[in-house]
Amino acid sequence: MNKRLASFSKSERLCGVKTVSELFEAGRTLTIPHLRIIYRITPATVGLPPARVLITVPKRHFKRAVDRNLIRRRIREAWRINKEPLLDVLRQKGRHADIAIIWNDTEIKPYDVTEKAIKVVIARVAGLKY
Repeated sequence: MNKRLASFSKSERLCGVKTVSELFEAGRTLTIPHLRIIYRITPATVGLPPARVLITVPKRHFKRAVDRNLIRRRIREAWRINKEPLLDVLRQKGRHADIAIIWNDTEIKPYDVTEKAIKVVIARVAGLKY
């Protein structure tokens, strides 16, 4: 696998108050086991990557920052490794996606469970018709 393809650079992270608030106001919601996904598909814009991702783990479920960071790292790694099919579909259709991934479970799951959930997210968002 090309090292460049399996990266998660700053440009692929969704940040900024305006873009995040637009995503939460106008985005669609998917709920799968352990995760809640809010996504927004728009026409592709020059200079933006095909997908930008925001990963959150609520403090009300995990009081210790160590636990929140562990889950966030696992989600980020699963996304980094498995994102390419979604990016290919978005490039082919000339689309751009902003995605918020919110951990919804109250306990820490093993990495393989997290990776399966992220694969389901990628398949669901990539398979939707626009």
